[in-house]
Amino acid sequence: MPTTAPAFADATASDSALRRFLHGLPGVDTVGLEARAASLGTRSIKTTAKAYAIDLAISMIDLTTLEGADTPGKVRALAAKAVHPDPTDRTTPRTAAVCVYPDLSLIHIVASVATAFPAGRAALDVKLADVRDAVAAGADEIDMVIDRGAFLSGRYLKVYEEIVAVKAECGSARLKVIFETGELSTYDNIRRASWLGMLAGADFIKTSTGKVGTNATPANTLLMLEAVRDFREQTGVQIGVKPAGGIRTTKDAIKFLVLVNETVGEDWLDNHWFRFGASSLLNDLLMQRQKLSTGRYSGPDYVTVD
Repeated sequence: MPTTAPAFADATASDSALRRFLHGLPGVDTVGLEARAASLGTRSIKTTAKAYAIDLAISMIDLTTLEGADTPGKVRALAAKAVHPDPTDRTTPRTAAVCVYPDLSLIHIVASVATAFPAGRAALDVKLADVRDAVAAGADEIDMVIDRGAFLSGRYLKVYEEIVAVKAECGSARLKVIFETGELSTYDNIRRASWLGMLAGADFIKTSTGKVGTNATPANTLLMLEAVRDFREQTGVQIGVKPAGGIRTTKDAIKFLVLVNETVGEDWLDNHWFRFGASSLLNDLLMQRQKLSTGRYSGPDYVTVD
């Protein structure tokens, strides 16, 4: 039994009990959720607060490359950028992690995808072997994907038990559980997946792989933030949140930070509890940071192209 679940032991005792619990969660008010997310996204902040928000957002990025053509050289270059995002300004914060495939886990802190990413369609022993390989290669964090087919067909206990098994293989590595919210169809399913992941021992819940058409949105991230807030209120256990995919501009990132501050508060405004799964975002943050400090934008060669 995962350490996060004792307060809900009855809920995870059987497939039928887990189904009753998840379907007993309050239904999501779609109009209200989207209206609140949109409203929070219109908040303006002062210049001093913007400078703070930019540095905070940089420190929360999981700089990511998950392509079939990735090479050790590309990962080393990305790692160098993660440590010194702006080589001309050493006051620039380092990013939270570099996210790569398991065979390219070359540096720390590295987050490795596992469990047959991105589809999650493989036998459990294959998924667990994937996790073991990533941890053995030096991964400090594991990003797993749930079996969306099992979840959508109502086999919640199967998904729960897979997360529990993956968590056990992680050892000291932190576990991020990816739902692929764009494939879950409804906000109610996103809420259920959030609670399922937290009950099973996730250290983070994550929106997306970045490999489908719909990824992180203010509304689905707000819903997941509400879930971790409510979970901590009921268990005392704090869970992180990671929106991933589609967050490309400083303006976007600040909107998400406002969501965090207004929904769960300052306790989550730290890269131990909130991350951005984004790479192109970093370049825009660096350009905006430089504009604030000098009053002008640099030329096109100011930032590296990932």
